[in-house]
Amino acid sequence: MSAESDERSGVAATAARGSVTGDAAAPSGLVLGSRAPDFVKRWRTLHLSWQVGVFVVGFAVVVTGVIMLPLPGPGWLVIFAGMAIWATEFVWAQLVLHWTKRKVTEAAQRALDPKVRRRNIALTAVGLVVVGVLGGVYLWNFGIEMPWKIDQ
Repeated sequence: MSAESDERSGVAATAARGSVTGDAAAPSGLVLGSRAPDFVKRWRTLHLSWQVGVFVVGFAVVVTGVIMLPLPGPGWLVIFAGMAIWATEFVWAQLVLHWTKRKVTEAAQRALDPKVRRRNIALTAVGLVVVGVLGGVYLWNFGIEMPWKIDQ
């Protein structure tokens, strides 16, 4: 048996049993590894090409999301979509995406805490009052006229 056929059978066996890596950092119940179709996993060259394609597409989506951060558009949503594309093939992206989902869930649970909600509502109300007072002072001093002169 050649090394390539041993490697192909190892990849197929890993895919058949659910592709758990045995990594100590892997959360329990999380299936890690490539989600490429079996015919792609059978050939190392094809699987490597598949991974390169997934990386390039994910990279393009992540870069688009980073560009959208200062511009109008859902930047963070697009970045997470790019990470999800990477997570279909790469264990490191799966772990990062799992960690991000866990942190977002924890933050949502903390935000639903009644004490935190009351504090956030109070801070928002104070902020709105301060902005309203500053806007009123500006209008009192300068009126609705713009502070610069536009001659036409």
